[in-house]
Amino acid sequence: MAVYTDVSETDLARFLADYDVGMLLSYKGIAEGVENSNFLIHTEAGSFILTLYEKRVERGDLPFFIGLMEHLASRGLSCPLPVPRSDGERLGELVGRPAAVFTFLEGMWTRRPAVSHCRAVGVAMAGMHAAAADFPLRRPNALTVDAWRPLAEACGEAADRVEPGLAAEIAAELAVLEAGWPTDLPTGVIHADLFPDNVFFLAGDLSGLIDFYFACNDILSYDLAIGLCAWCFEPDGAFNVTKGRAMIEGYRSVRQLSDAEIAALPMLARGAAMRFLLTRLYDWLNTPEGSFVTKKDPKEYLKKLRFHRSVASAADYGIETETA
Repeated sequence: MAVYTDVSETDLARFLADYDVGMLLSYKGIAEGVENSNFLIHTEAGSFILTLYEKRVERGDLPFFIGLMEHLASRGLSCPLPVPRSDGERLGELVGRPAAVFTFLEGMWTRRPAVSHCRAVGVAMAGMHAAAADFPLRRPNALTVDAWRPLAEACGEAADRVEPGLAAEIAAELAVLEAGWPTDLPTGVIHADLFPDNVFFLAGDLSGLIDFYFACNDILSYDLAIGLCAWCFEPDGAFNVTKGRAMIEGYRSVRQLSDAEIAALPMLARGAAMRFLLTRLYDWLNTPEGSFVTKKDPKEYLKKLRFHRSVASAADYGIETETA
């Protein structure tokens, strides 16, 4: 979540008149995240999230995102639901942007993931994969391996301003990923951005998943690789194998991983680290000054990429050797 577009109280009140939520009482921008503009709004009917879809989000993808959340909720997964307008539509327009209002999900994201959090995320991720298995819409992953080289080229030699030699290191890693990326693993709908700030906990229990705006059809175990990157490293950059084992065990308690998926996990994790290194690098170099957006350090994912490059097998992530 983030704020790129300002919204006046007058414009917001006029927009909300098409919803059965009562009078606007207050609202404030949410700075976390990088993709859309988001506001926490309070009305006479309660608390809601307002999302304005920015230019990087294709208008044609919005039925997928909104439909997916409704589908998952109908299968018992806790996630925000779009609030219908008086005409029954889920989307409106506010200050020239497509916009939607969502139910407020109780809970908070954890700043210090523990082993129990990692296990719960693994369970929820696999549950989401299962719940989305019969979702009829499809959306290709716009940030998969084929998109990484163009993104790196858009950063160019400016990458070396972040760390000397980074442009060459990225180019060498891309060659390995492009040659070795798996093409025959099970696929389905993945979240593709299941970071701690997109998972809420309440009284110690996982209360729901949010922010499905990178969701797409891709390799299911790639989602798990993203989770290992996002949840299982310590602040000093060290990988916590106990957390990795907990996440994988949680996932496998709902959906088993094939031998091929397990063997591919190191390559998938390298790809996950590269994907977030590149998008963070691009945003670091290109986000306009003055935007109400929290820029994220790309070097965090450079360290993670280097760790995954050193991994000998999936056993290094906590999978028992005899099953790997």
